Amino acid sequence: MSQLTRFIMLPAIFGALLGIGIILFDSGVDSRPGYADAVSVASPAVVNIHTRTVRRSNPLCRFYRNLCERLSNNSQIQRALGSGVIMMSSGYIITNEHVVKGADEILVMFANGQIANATVIGSDPHTDLSVIKVEADNLPVIPTNSDDTHVGDIALAIGNPFGLGHSVSQGIISAFSRAAITDDRPYDDFIQTDAAISPGNSGGALVDYKGQLIGINTMIVSQSGGSEGIGFAIPTRIALNVLQQIITHGRVIRGWLGVELGPNFADPDTGGLIVGRVTPGGPAYQAGIRPGDVLLSINQISAVLPAEITNEIETTTPGDPLQLEVMRGNQRFRATAVAGELPPL
Repeated sequence: MSQLTRFIMLPAIFGALLGIGIILFDSGVDSRPGYADAVSVASPAVVNIHTRTVRRSNPLCRFYRNLCERLSNNSQIQRALGSGVIMMSSGYIITNEHVVKGADEILVMFANGQIANATVIGSDPHTDLSVIKVEADNLPVIPTNSDDTHVGDIALAIGNPFGLGHSVSQGIISAFSRAAITDDRPYDDFIQTDAAISPGNSGGALVDYKGQLIGINTMIVSQSGGSEGIGFAIPTRIALNVLQQIITHGRVIRGWLGVELGPNFADPDTGGLIVGRVTPGGPAYQAGIRPGDVLLSINQISAVLPAEITNEIETTTPGDPLQLEVMRGNQRFRATAVAGELPPL
């Protein structure tokens, strides 16, 4: 083979082989962008919820609901909608408490179009979560992702906005450990997302790029009533704890210290969290803690993030000790409080 032939033929052969390889590789890879696979994993476990509540001006309506409904006009029947997530194949579903609170009838519509009646097993006003149950077996269960997420990760919201049925919106995780700035509930460990969450999405799923549950969509901050890019979801680990406790105990049992804590702006060099109101006779009061003290640590966890300290207190079993490190004026001291049970809201 002449030098000229080798100069022309060898590169041509190499290029042809490379092209064939690229074609074969592309044929085995789905290059279509998007999150269709994640939606196909999560969507079957997301349900639409429709509720009906009769406004009872007559106390007898508590006992004769059907008669009252027949005698009532439509303005006395309140209808609402929301979403839910199937957590157990035996029919346990998590949704928001405000979706089902006080409802006389709860209808669940599955992704395949089937409809079933549901009953409330228990509610947790502290987190705005409720567990409802339908009589069904072998339901699709959403996979969970409790702790492997980061700010900036893709987030998909799946739910029933405005009653349209299964809808998906995309955003990212904007922040963790957020307090709901428009709500006076004591819960302060929300996931913040800019995925569009609208009325009807409440109780639906916030999932990652694999379709794994990140949290339960709960509320938005909005001046218009629609999505403005600030939505909140209850983290999966919290939702799972609420689910198990309601199934086991019928309610959620949390530890309680009996103090209000806030940032120590007056003395940032000392750090810690400033003690505001102390419940008279509560665990902290009995341990000698008073308003104006600075909590430096609890169970050897530095008091920096209010959400972290609140979680440490609430996950303590009532009756167990809480080891406190406190600063009062220029004096540092230690105290032991016996955790109580967080009173109901």
